[in-house]
Amino acid sequence: MRILVINGPNLNMLGKREPEVYGHTTLADIEQNLATRFPDVDFSFFQSNQEGDLIDALQRADVDGIVLNGAGFTHTSVALRDGIASIDTPVVEVHISNIHAREAFRHHSLTAGVCVGSISGLGVEGYALAVQYFLSRSAQ
Repeated sequence: MRILVINGPNLNMLGKREPEVYGHTTLADIEQNLATRFPDVDFSFFQSNQEGDLIDALQRADVDGIVLNGAGFTHTSVALRDGIASIDTPVVEVHISNIHAREAFRHHSLTAGVCVGSISGLGVEGYALAVQYFLSRSAQ
């Protein structure tokens, strides 16, 4: 199974940025954890602070599933939503924090409606849960 993990703006600052919200785990830690926990999965990882780069990564992906943390673009980007809708690859949206327990502008996800599922508020474990979803789906 091939899975692409895409992380959006400011997630390159995990471990430093607002640790009271996002914890002390870095993006590299998340990637290493996934590769260690799921050795049979062929992972690729991508992070960008640029909206168009995220859309390009979605559209050129040749994988079985995509785990996407669109970060702030989740709440603002019609273009990212349309990028997800334009591909056949299933996407699971992941958020480290509980977006519904935060500022009101974070309560709505523009992208969730075109994803197969959304995981929010379970910390970095949400990434692993998304991978487990894809693995269980392929076993069916």
